[in-house]
Amino acid sequence: EVQVVESGGGSVQAGGSLRLSCVVSGFSLNDYVIGWFRQAPGKEREGVSCISSSTDTKYYRDSVKGRFTISSDNAKSTVYLQMNSLRPEDTAVYYCAADRGYYCTDSGPNIWSDYWGQGTQVTVSS
Repeated sequence: EVQVVESGGGSVQAGGSLRLSCVVSGFSLNDYVIGWFRQAPGKEREGVSCISSSTDTKYYRDSVKGRFTISSDNAKSTVYLQMNSLRPEDTAVYYCAADRGYYCTDSGPNIWSDYWGQGTQVTVSS
């Protein structure tokens, strides 16, 4: 059974940090690109970052470059999103998604990914 489960969300003050985790099961990270998306109230879901473990390709949207870091631990079937210097505009529900493929390109994570997690809330207060 395929599962994608996010965790690590919470409430922090501006400037704080959070680390999101995405644990997958039922498939290998070597065969999928893992993407992080977020959706704020009243806004469209947007791609934040992605990683391919097999090709070591990564992507970050401009607004998070230098603040967020994506990494993977294949032994734990887990992808992390380390979020530093958080801003109120980072407030959203964050989703992890798995897209079968081998490259994370400049286009960012695929909104039509095959498998999605349930989301985890990140709230940043000013």
